[in-house]
Amino acid sequence: MSAGLMIVHIHSRFITEEGEKSRFSSLLTTTEMLERDRQPEMPLVQFYLLRLLTHHIDYTFMFVLAVFLTVKYVFYDDHIEEELTRKLEEASQTRRRELSDSLRDGTSQTTESMDNIVQSQDETDFKQKNTVSFTQPTETIEFKFSIGDDSDSEEEDKSSDKGVQTENKMSHYKPLQRLPSLQPPRSMEQCLEILNSDGGPSLLTDEEIISLVKSRHIPAYKLEIMLNDFERGVVIRREMLLNTLKQSSVLDNLPYSDYAYEYVNGACCENVIGYMPVPVGVAGPLLLNGKLFHVPMATTEGCLVASTNRGCKALEQSGGVTSVVINDGMTRAPVVRFSSAKRASEVKKWLEDKDNQNKVKESFDTTSRFARLTSLHIVQAGKLLYIRFIAVTGDAMGMNMLSKGSEKALAMLSLEFADMEILSLSGNFCTDKKAAAVNWLEGRGKSVVCEAVIPAHIVEKLLKTTVQTLVDLNISKNLVGSAMAGSIGGYNAHAANIVTAIFIATGQDPAQNVTSSNCLTLMEATGENNSDLLISCTMPCLEVGTIGGGTVLPPQSACLEMLGVCGSCAENPGENAKLLASIICGTVLAGELSLMSALAAGHLVRSHLKHNRSTVNVLPNQSLPSSSDMSQSPHHSHTDSSHKLLGCTINAINSDHSISMSVDSNNAQTKSNPFLSPACDSRRKSCDTTKSGKSNENSNDVKLDKDCSNKKDKIS
Repeated sequence: MSAGLMIVHIHSRFITEEGEKSRFSSLLTTTEMLERDRQPEMPLVQFYLLRLLTHHIDYTFMFVLAVFLTVKYVFYDDHIEEELTRKLEEASQTRRRELSDSLRDGTSQTTESMDNIVQSQDETDFKQKNTVSFTQPTETIEFKFSIGDDSDSEEEDKSSDKGVQTENKMSHYKPLQRLPSLQPPRSMEQCLEILNSDGGPSLLTDEEIISLVKSRHIPAYKLEIMLNDFERGVVIRREMLLNTLKQSSVLDNLPYSDYAYEYVNGACCENVIGYMPVPVGVAGPLLLNGKLFHVPMATTEGCLVASTNRGCKALEQSGGVTSVVINDGMTRAPVVRFSSAKRASEVKKWLEDKDNQNKVKESFDTTSRFARLTSLHIVQAGKLLYIRFIAVTGDAMGMNMLSKGSEKALAMLSLEFADMEILSLSGNFCTDKKAAAVNWLEGRGKSVVCEAVIPAHIVEKLLKTTVQTLVDLNISKNLVGSAMAGSIGGYNAHAANIVTAIFIATGQDPAQNVTSSNCLTLMEATGENNSDLLISCTMPCLEVGTIGGGTVLPPQSACLEMLGVCGSCAENPGENAKLLASIICGTVLAGELSLMSALAAGHLVRSHLKHNRSTVNVLPNQSLPSSSDMSQSPHHSHTDSSHKLLGCTINAINSDHSISMSVDSNNAQTKSNPFLSPACDSRRKSCDTTKSGKSNENSNDVKLDKDCSNKKDKIS
């Protein structure tokens, strides 16, 4: 192509007009024709063709060249490229298998040979991309050590998907250091010398570091700090764990790469071997105090987000939720002991005096810029005193603040009462992560009340029930039923579902859902003719924060950003945490409204069959029907869900809640399933026999075998 272009330019620049005239002297020009008869002496097609070749030969040549190159690419080059890719992939797979077999058989190579392999890798890749000959395909070794993008290019980093909430943290170690070393580990003395050198652990292989951990020269829980590489520390810890397990593949589906471990270390978790992805859904918008919020919910329970979303829709159409924070105060209650009950009672009276409480407050408040002691609640049991410190903690959940302040206050009390014996910083009168009446009555964290009025037409059209039905059900279930069970703070339908899902999504302590889920749901008729529904949720102990703990992790921080409550409120510290508590309480109200309506209308089982039944086949060697197959089913428009079981397809029909069974024609030759009991396996064979005898009958005439249905329920 380059040569052709040069010929064109040489022709256009250096051949003179005289030369062209002499070369094409036999041709007629336009001017000569006009001077003669203004009519060409040849056919018009031939005339214009000669004219094109005479005056525009460079364009003609370029057009012909372009056509030639196009034809060449379509009929030749494209096929060559596919063949090249195929042969390179085959060569790469062959080489990987050879390397894997070599490592498995214990074959050792010298360090020099491995260096040559790594050094020649870039050259080999270049040859693979540019060669066209297939006589001797080039072989490559692909090293893959992490999940995600392994590129070091700055441009690729900038163009990476910012929707992924954990940034790709590239390791500073070469890929070879992530492979099992092909050279024998050095002696313990050499490893210790290298460990204490300037290069440190970066000069040691993973096997050598593991040996140092086993010999207790490196603490296992300090791997990340010692290596100065968080991800490599996680990898080595995983390898050490796998060496103790029977199967080496048990952690294959537990991800570990490309996670912000620097936020985890020393704050959120220890002895890390990976991270647990949990699906995050969004419910809403929730109209709360005139503002819209899209609420993130991390859960593995189907139907939960969908149900909460329906409640949010009903609340939005009804004018939204009104929320009020009626109390704020985190608690910590140490237990102290005195020589006698009389002495303990004397100290109790001393602590209840306002002036003395101010002394305790001064000592407590010096431990934090935000923690401020508001009151003391003291109870006595014999010669034991339980001193419940109550303080506001800004936007933090505040357990660490309370612990630090309580410890400082106890030190001051020890000077005042030398005979006081401190038994524990926490005496369970706090009470943290345990169901307790003191939290239900006195409150802990944020105490929130939410209420809303749902018009009758929304209750009937959207929620598919009536106001009176909901009121009666709430009394029978949430109030009387919970009282009969002796519940503490459990006067609700499923507040813990929403609380836990939001807690996980926003980095709260999930264990605190035990007390944070305490909720009283009330419903009553209101409005003209008592036709509308007044619903309220009272949650006295929501223990939440927007800074500290798991809120520092990037994904959890992103969920807080969704709600507009990430970090501390600069203008009024504590407002973000209060708003988060209000959002949680409002979302709980939406969930209560939707679930109670589903129960009143009898839709609970049907909705869970639709949203909470996994479509992943749990039986081996069985395949689920494709979407195209489902769309062609005559019952598709009426079917909530279909479940393939024991060679039979079971369809749940909405119209009459009946179950029809159609036999899977693909499983006639299926062998006995070793995962099934003998009776269940026998039932599968019976289904196959039924198929062969009734394959031509209408599917509506096939009767459901009750025993097979029972087996389906047990396996599900």
